[in-house]
Amino acid sequence: MNHRKLVIIPTYNELENISDMVHTVMNLSGEFELLVIDDGSPDGTGGVVKSLQPIFSNRLHLLERKGKLGLGTAYIAGFKWALEQDYDFIFEMDCDFSHDPKDLIRLYDAVKERNFDLAIGSRYITGVNVVNWPIGRVLMSYFASVYVKFITGLPIKDATAGFKCYHKSVLQGIRLDEIRFIGYAFQIEMKFTAWKLGFKLIEVPIIFTDRTKGTSKMSPKIFREAVLGVIWMKIKSIFSPYKLNQSGSI
Repeated sequence: MNHRKLVIIPTYNELENISDMVHTVMNLSGEFELLVIDDGSPDGTGGVVKSLQPIFSNRLHLLERKGKLGLGTAYIAGFKWALEQDYDFIFEMDCDFSHDPKDLIRLYDAVKERNFDLAIGSRYITGVNVVNWPIGRVLMSYFASVYVKFITGLPIKDATAGFKCYHKSVLQGIRLDEIRFIGYAFQIEMKFTAWKLGFKLIEVPIIFTDRTKGTSKMSPKIFREAVLGVIWMKIKSIFSPYKLNQSGSI
């Protein structure tokens, strides 16, 4: 049986990376497909994707949105599109090569062959595997995950990780329209929700390498959302238990 695999990559001003990323993913073994969700990049990122679509017929897809609407809303749009198109395995990945595309295969194997529901590319499951980050940002990221585990009990060492493979059942089971956050807190909320719904999560060790081209989208506002959002998630889980989406709607 041929399982359909879709990699979702949100972009905003990734002109320096997008062509290399498309070619790299398209050339992986396993017939991965790629959905780029571009938030109206003024540098022409979306145009590059359009120019490559004839080369990778039926495997390279593009959703264009008007304006910078946030990471979380981009992924939710991508998840809904993936479910409508009946993909079996859905991946999240950054465009800047901080996530090694070859690790997509390892994440897929963790879900498909080891029968997990969500595989997380983890920077911290075997120590601290981060390259080219200033020590301050490493510490902030690491202790953010410690903080998340302390507040919520989520048994994950890299709670803010954005490199993941979902089995479609996870995204079908989550009420996607009720996901609240749009920045890095989105990554925490998706893991926390999947865990609370009883799905099986596993961390797969990866080496995270900071981008060498383009600019980071991290900001103090995004970090504040994550800190306060974790408390909100915990309180919500106490007073309003998580329930599987049984409606069958996306």
